[in-house]
Amino acid sequence: MLTTMKKYPLIVPLVALVAVLVLSCNNKKKTGLAEFIPKAPDYGDSLMWYKVDGDLLGTGADVFYIVSTWEEDWKTSEGVICHYADVWNQTHREHMATEIRGVAAYMSPGNRFFAPYYRHMAIDGWMLQNEDTIQSRTRLSMGDVCQAFDLFERQRDKSRPLILAGFSQGGMAVVELLKHMSDETYRRLVAAYVMGYKVTAEDTIRCPHIRPAKGESDTGVTICYNTMKDVKYVKPLLSASACCINPVNWRTDATPATLHDSITVTVARAGSPEYRVLVVSGYSGAEYPAYKDFLNVGDIHSCEPWLYQECLKKNMAVRTQAWKKLNGQ
Repeated sequence: MLTTMKKYPLIVPLVALVAVLVLSCNNKKKTGLAEFIPKAPDYGDSLMWYKVDGDLLGTGADVFYIVSTWEEDWKTSEGVICHYADVWNQTHREHMATEIRGVAAYMSPGNRFFAPYYRHMAIDGWMLQNEDTIQSRTRLSMGDVCQAFDLFERQRDKSRPLILAGFSQGGMAVVELLKHMSDETYRRLVAAYVMGYKVTAEDTIRCPHIRPAKGESDTGVTICYNTMKDVKYVKPLLSASACCINPVNWRTDATPATLHDSITVTVARAGSPEYRVLVVSGYSGAEYPAYKDFLNVGDIHSCEPWLYQECLKKNMAVRTQAWKKLNGQ
């Protein structure tokens, strides 16, 4: 041992440092100050996916959907806090499946639908309303989504068109996937639907795969919208978007559209710098109660995948056929 110490003089301070770190981590766990990171998903395991094959004729698209935020911060039995959903926790998966099932009900008919469970950042991270914290914490979440997408892309039939869609944190994931995907994959993209999240001017400048939609049938484009009762309710964290398209009439100007015979939907400009959002009248969104004075307060964040579902379902089919025609299919 003495010989070893002389030969490797750095071992003593390194061992001491490791001991201090271990004791520190143990103490943090005991006091509940450490952060627990759930086990990473294994996307080779069918448990990590929600899938529906609704393309009986083989004429549709592959839809990759990313679910929104469902969990709050929680603690392990040892009192260690966790800022992420645990994909191996059946209750957490079932929470996510609640939304995924509803979306799959209108996105899967005529298509093959895929949605991965992922370690999404808990709502408490969003409540901090700090971009640096959100970017730091969601790095893990976005990494899961990219890993799931890469496996999905390797295994699927490459001749089929691709649709991305996501709501809220899932919308953020769609933006990140557009940055992550290869040019080859992008060539198969029908459209990307960013519901209830922003696409910034910087996103469009830095990523050539992000091209704001201009109409009902253009392809390789990004559809983005955020719904509120008045422009004064814009939340920069979520809805400070440089682009917006009306999913009822597929216009980007202020031409109003009527939904369900009583709801008027209009693209409006708000804030400084200028953002673009949807403003609705004739719809209260009362079925979506406010969450801690943050969500559904003037904005109607929770309505995004549901209020326009008939429009989205039809539009996915229109854009898929336009993509096929453009690509000689």
